[in-house]
Amino acid sequence: MSSPPLAGGVTGHDGLRPLLATVLDALAEGAATRGGPLPDGGPEAVEQRVRKAVDDVLPEQGQGAEEALHTLVALMAAGAADPAEPLCAAHLHAPPLAVAAAADLAASALNPSMDSWDQAPAASVLEGLVTRALAAEVYDSGGDALTTTGGTESNQLALLLARELLGPLQVLAGANAHHSLHRAAWLLGLPEPVTVPAPAGLLDPAALDEALTELPGPKLVIATAGTTDAGLIDPLDEIADLCAAHGARLHVDAAYGGGLLFSRTHRGKLRGLERAHTVTLDLHKLGWQPVAAGFLAVRDSGDLEPLGHRADYLNAEDDTEAGLPDLLGRSLRTTRRPDILKTAVTWRALGRQGLGELVDQVCALAQEFAAAIEAHDGFELYDRPALSTVLFRPRAATDDDLASVRRELLTEGRAVLGRARLDGRLWLKATLLNPYTSSGELAALLHLVERHLVEPVEGHTPR
Repeated sequence: MSSPPLAGGVTGHDGLRPLLATVLDALAEGAATRGGPLPDGGPEAVEQRVRKAVDDVLPEQGQGAEEALHTLVALMAAGAADPAEPLCAAHLHAPPLAVAAAADLAASALNPSMDSWDQAPAASVLEGLVTRALAAEVYDSGGDALTTTGGTESNQLALLLARELLGPLQVLAGANAHHSLHRAAWLLGLPEPVTVPAPAGLLDPAALDEALTELPGPKLVIATAGTTDAGLIDPLDEIADLCAAHGARLHVDAAYGGGLLFSRTHRGKLRGLERAHTVTLDLHKLGWQPVAAGFLAVRDSGDLEPLGHRADYLNAEDDTEAGLPDLLGRSLRTTRRPDILKTAVTWRALGRQGLGELVDQVCALAQEFAAAIEAHDGFELYDRPALSTVLFRPRAATDDDLASVRRELLTEGRAVLGRARLDGRLWLKATLLNPYTSSGELAALLHLVERHLVEPVEGHTPR
């Protein structure tokens, strides 16, 4: 048996050519088999199909590259929650741009490791250029940014830097804040964050002022620009004023809303973001990147000094003094992918205008969907969307009805809707991240929900 072709080397990249055709064929075949945004049958049916197709995950004799790719890629595509499908709208799970996915493949083939310069000469330079450019988007000039695996890692880093710079501190986060902040405090041995009321889904500045006045010692305030449940943006400027008055550090979780930076139309909604000491950004949301594409921006690049670390085989002191770039302090991870390549390629391909147009399209789509809900006698809209998330519910439905209908649609593979509990009520959530979703497809989504409320579904009691 001949050796399998490697991705790298003089002739190894040629080995990718026939395999790429196999992958593309398998993706198309699997998607056609699925026929909707989600495989039908629910968890048990999906598990049975996967087990049947895989049989033995580590066979004694290999089946060959083309068979393995075709079988498993088609299986994954048939069993995917496809974010490119217009009715796959539950989560902040964007359909990746084709150009970004292609760049991601190149990153895998080249396989730089971003923990030392001698493993990633060009990639390390490119990462520095992109991260500084992204920091400049947040802070106008200056600052820096680190690449992360997403919003959770960025939030953890923000708390870590605050702790290392200020010592033991108290975190204050709105009731609307992302759950990762509470987990980060736990992981870092910090006290449980003080929860500040967030009536109507927004952090209450008066309640924050009161909490800051009462709490002693160093404090870190967390604001959110794009809440997970409703896509709402806290009053950042007012919160920054309070932090300045009380000497508190400010972190803004803009994992969702940070994409507005690219839009001339919507950028103003982030007024005050530049006053934060640290900002979480996540371009696999409103940046249309394959996972992962997270960042942590810092206003003062000196705040990153606590991450400095020495490992002689990666960044020996004499190598650094001799001019080899030190990459180890750019992350808590050691080996890490060159995820920056797909972002750099996307920016070069689309430019600021192209990215901004995508942002504008999904925001406009959300407004259009909200207007259609308002005009429909059978549905209730939670509020006009601030970003691309729309919360709604059938007027005659109970919370139990909503939960049941959502699961029925998931099991059938017809639509993927999220759920959010606000103001003591359950709402269906449509997170619109596909810029090319049509108004007709959104009307079909409402019709599906409406039909499931009035028609019996096998195994369920008619409502």
